[in-house]
Amino acid sequence: MFLISSKGASIDILSTAKSGYFLFKFLPEHSYLIKMSFCLMYSKEIPEWEFKERIKRLQRELKTRNLDVVLVHSNEAEFANVRYLADYWPAFESAGVVVPIDGEPILLVGPESEEYARDRSKIKKIMKLLEYRESAEPEYPGVKVYSFKDVFEEAVGDIKKIKRVGIIGYAIMPFIIYESLRKTLPEAELIKADDILKNLRAVKSENEIACLKEASRVSEIAIEKVMEEIRPGMTELQVVGIAQRAMYENGAEYEGHPLYVLSGKNSRHAISRPTHKKIREGELIQLNIGARVSGYSSSIGRPICLGKMSPKMKMLVEAGLELHIETKELLKAGVPAKEVAENFIKRAERKGVGQNILYGPCHGIGLMECEPPWIELTSNYDLKENMTFQVDTFLYTEDFGLRWEDGVRVTKHGVEAFCTKWEEILEFAR
Repeated sequence: MFLISSKGASIDILSTAKSGYFLFKFLPEHSYLIKMSFCLMYSKEIPEWEFKERIKRLQRELKTRNLDVVLVHSNEAEFANVRYLADYWPAFESAGVVVPIDGEPILLVGPESEEYARDRSKIKKIMKLLEYRESAEPEYPGVKVYSFKDVFEEAVGDIKKIKRVGIIGYAIMPFIIYESLRKTLPEAELIKADDILKNLRAVKSENEIACLKEASRVSEIAIEKVMEEIRPGMTELQVVGIAQRAMYENGAEYEGHPLYVLSGKNSRHAISRPTHKKIREGELIQLNIGARVSGYSSSIGRPICLGKMSPKMKMLVEAGLELHIETKELLKAGVPAKEVAENFIKRAERKGVGQNILYGPCHGIGLMECEPPWIELTSNYDLKENMTFQVDTFLYTEDFGLRWEDGVRVTKHGVEAFCTKWEEILEFAR
């Protein structure tokens, strides 16, 4: 609850949050900070004003790059760019956002999504196009839909003025949409522009960080339930059900990624899906449990064993844990990302597990559980404050594999870890 009083030219805001009382004093020129103060105590969703700010930042970038308009594409699986701008998450159909250099953005949806979009989207101007229907290509006789010509006329007026179009979501844009775009704007230059939103999304706002922390909190509850209830003889999918139940009971809107309960030889999979395989005593189990809150994903990875690990397993698990903790200690604002990857590789080699590495030590975390920026030997940027990463320490052999994984926020002095539990050898007698 907030109690607001005005004293002359200043405003006092008293928060009676559960965590205590906070008094803020703002002058009129600090109205932006007033908006921030409400969110800092603490919104678990992104407020509407922040979506508007994102559009403005994108439009400023269009001007810098001399782009007349940008078309952003997303689908149900790769939803992040459209959700970042509109808070709209497509189901079955795909979606797009057209953002002109000046003026209002437009959300593009398929024929069946209009009412859902109107209830959900922060972008209020919405147009239906057949190109965004689901991939089974259902027919919609008699349903009024718009064309890309209609869209661009609505966005910019005279479409002959459009000379340069940025495309964001280039790798997942279907040919049918690209073809329609090319037919509508035959003289325009189409430019891959994914880096614009990659850069905007890389450094998180306070509200985004609050959502990521909440998603991690829910994931902690879920993985704790799994550790309490898992038993030999259960299938991997049964254990996934334990995690799903706990997530949805505690505020998740969805899973942050396909949940991993990968046992025995399945644990050596870097990416996978759980099966009906029964879990056995003495085998390594790769747990990767992640909830999604207000669009923002999380993941907590821990290797566990029901019973005792073999000496070979334990050696690799301990080496992975050491690398995981040491990697967190390498992260700090201003540090070159490449330097972190180089140190990770050197330390792995010194521990005798260099041959067990598949990829670099970290990847971005945000709307997607795995998103740019990456920390690899090829990285060419410095870490910035409020970048968020998954420290993802995956090691594997021919017979088993393991993953230690947590989310962190980069700070001036190091990192803020979203989860600090269970950094130990995890053997459970059942």
